Amino acid sequence: MKKRIILLGVVMLTMFLFGTVSAFEFSADTVMSTSGHVMKGKIFIKDKKIRMENQGIPGYHIVRGEKNLMWMVTPSSKSYMEMKSDPSNKPKTEEKMPGEISRRKIGSEKIDGHPTDKYEITYTNKGKTDKIYQWMATDIKFPIKTAAVDSSFTQEYKNIKMGGQPDSLFEVPSGYKKMNMPSMPQGLGGR
Repeated sequence: MKKRIILLGVVMLTMFLFGTVSAFEFSADTVMSTSGHVMKGKIFIKDKKIRMENQGIPGYHIVRGEKNLMWMVTPSSKSYMEMKSDPSNKPKTEEKMPGEISRRKIGSEKIDGHPTDKYEITYTNKGKTDKIYQWMATDIKFPIKTAAVDSSFTQEYKNIKMGGQPDSLFEVPSGYKKMNMPSMPQGLGGR
């Protein structure tokens, strides 16, 4: 059960990033809380390339938006698995969330040393309308915190370091063996 929650957190983080990443480079610590579980990690972004390292998960993920690929890299076995990523979820350069209907400023706060404007955003996803809070850092023009209005999840970036990221972070190390994706059991998406 815990592995499913962690995997769900990784998927949610990836989807969130696909909707908010702009064409700039940075690294940051991440803290995601969902259903009472906290997941901490590190993220590196360079244009359409994302690397995510999460505590409690062996290895790391690399998303290559320009190739529509995601690699799950496991250093302990010097291996990786490759999956297609959805090209419709490529990084956006706008501040708006995908499906955003309205945005209302409800305050200003300082978060992790950054001045932010706090917004309540109404959006649609798969035909359902929902609301979230977003804290947009005014100094770096990036949403450094997002939270469900009902407090069911929060996503926050801390210790943000703006600037160049080495290309090697976004490549599978040489000599690593490509492994096949395991089959999903019947009822969990498998056939």
